[in-house]
Amino acid sequence: MSDPLLAGETALVTGAASGIGRGIARALAAEGARLVITDIDPERGGAVAAELGAAFLPADLSRPDGARALFDAALAAAGGRLSLLAHSASPRRPESQHVLAVTEAEWDAMVTTNLRSGFVLGQAAGRHMIKAGIRGRMVFVTSLHAETPRNLPHYSAAKAGETMLVKELARALGPHGIRVNAVAPGAIPGGGFAADVESLERMIPMRRTGTPEDIAAMAVALMSERFAAYVTGTTVAVDGGLALYNWITPPEA
Repeated sequence: MSDPLLAGETALVTGAASGIGRGIARALAAEGARLVITDIDPERGGAVAAELGAAFLPADLSRPDGARALFDAALAAAGGRLSLLAHSASPRRPESQHVLAVTEAEWDAMVTTNLRSGFVLGQAAGRHMIKAGIRGRMVFVTSLHAETPRNLPHYSAAKAGETMLVKELARALGPHGIRVNAVAPGAIPGGGFAADVESLERMIPMRRTGTPEDIAAMAVALMSERFAAYVTGTTVAVDGGLALYNWITPPEA
């Protein structure tokens, strides 16, 4: 059997109480990484931490000061050394919400949790890794809708910003041996997902929706030096080919 891909690494995983974030946390642990996980839901987050032997930190990343406080606490919980960051946290949302219906509070929470917190965590992690001489890796969970409208304007805009943030971080941190990438999931049932799965699967070339494990496997590969040592600044779509279709047409106002 091959050695674990991430033995000796310590990772911070946001949004780890459920769905894709939980899948990434489990996959990182299975490959030997020590974990500090965080979520706004302390009950479910604590259960995942107990399952994986991880440290758990409750955090509300929709607050402007949430990400800074989280990183400082995570670094302390990790014993002063973090080498991996997986940013998966995102507020729950309806499956569809017209641009004229989104409130300013919903916009702020979505953008702050995804983009502002991603910036603060990525910047703080990058500074820490440079100072400590760590050839670290970061993975951000973005979306196919960073480039294609989905009738969720606050979500699509936040993910588009995250996609460019990944490129900026990769360009700045690459000379220090730090790699930054993103995964863009396709249709992953769960959470706020409420589409007609049977109809949707007929549009997916691989004829199935995805699972958190599908996304987590790619996140692990991107964080590993065995499979992605020369990969940075890119977004990998993990979608069964769904992005080949214009699969959601927003209704008229």
